[in-house]
Amino acid sequence: MPRPTNKTELIHASNDNFYRLMNLIRSLPGKVVESDFPPGTLNRNIRDVLAHLHHWHLLFFDWYKVGMSGNKPSIPAEGYTWKTTPELNKWIRDHYKNQDFEEVKALLISSHASISQIIASHTDQELFEKKRFNWTGTTSLGAYLIGSTSSHYDWAFKLIKKKTKEIANPV
Repeated sequence: MPRPTNKTELIHASNDNFYRLMNLIRSLPGKVVESDFPPGTLNRNIRDVLAHLHHWHLLFFDWYKVGMSGNKPSIPAEGYTWKTTPELNKWIRDHYKNQDFEEVKALLISSHASISQIIASHTDQELFEKKRFNWTGTTSLGAYLIGSTSSHYDWAFKLIKKKTKEIANPV
């Protein structure tokens, strides 16, 4: 799917990739959903992947709230830089490790609905005009939303599909 360039495409890409991800998870046997992935990934199971997506929504909500109020948000998060996102992602994984799969899935469904409302509340120009908002720097609000939704959901779909195949067919 090409990268969205307008509001309608962003809404469709975000929702299509979200539902494709959720349908994949629904299609998996319970034992696979609850299984750990083979070694080699930061996110060790499907719950970790969903928690990762949810928490990046929370990060976006903070950027958006702070940025739209005229202040400069800490991106990606307070105490982290883009170079240290692996450490941030480890923190996210550890933060949710004691929550069960269904609870994390419900959090993601809720945060997806909230981020969808933000997308719907903006015009094409507000979403895709570069430098429109000071806090987005040289890029657009839409670019941040694509990164937090459609492209992130696609990453999760591909990772889960690959790792669940490895679980089902160990070498």
